[in-house]
Amino acid sequence: MRALILVDLQNDFVAGGALAVTDGDAVVEVANRLQPLFDLVIATQDWHPSNHQSFAAAHPGRTAGDMIDLHGFPQVLWPPHCVQGTPGAEFVGDLDTQSIRHVVRKGTDPEIDSYSGFFDNGRRKKTELTSLLKAAGADEVWVMGLATDYCVKFTVLDAIEQGFRTVLVADGCRAVNLKPGDGLAAIEEMRRSGVRIVESSDG
Repeated sequence: MRALILVDLQNDFVAGGALAVTDGDAVVEVANRLQPLFDLVIATQDWHPSNHQSFAAAHPGRTAGDMIDLHGFPQVLWPPHCVQGTPGAEFVGDLDTQSIRHVVRKGTDPEIDSYSGFFDNGRRKKTELTSLLKAAGADEVWVMGLATDYCVKFTVLDAIEQGFRTVLVADGCRAVNLKPGDGLAAIEEMRRSGVRIVESSDG
């Protein structure tokens, strides 16, 4: 059974948001078009406390884009985004949420970031995503969302590690591209890991 995972289609990641991804709004149409084709749709949601240590504001003298060591793990510092209970953390208004059966919230521990929908970045804690997929009988997951080079990439790589056949919907993703080409490099890394890369028209 196939499941669709929608990664972080939230206001702060599209135009006008605190961490807007270029052309991020364009993926919402892809999400809406694909949802009826799947037996199970799950959305991930960044859900940070206001004092999250991945925020540059938590580190005086640092700015967004800086890299630090956070409890032994490399951490890109971001502007405050997707803070619990704020409009920026809500799903994009144009996203059809009627078919979303489960919402998996991540990034709730202020001491460690969580790019993947399956684990935090240190893999100390796991979300309920694996158990939700297995309980539904899903053996193949299609992944799309924001952003290609961070939360999408790590969700995809963990999906493979968790034993799911994994498909990336390339036109349903957009990249942060802190460095030019980061998005393309992420897609190639996913491809080398055994992910099938498709366009939404292949669904």
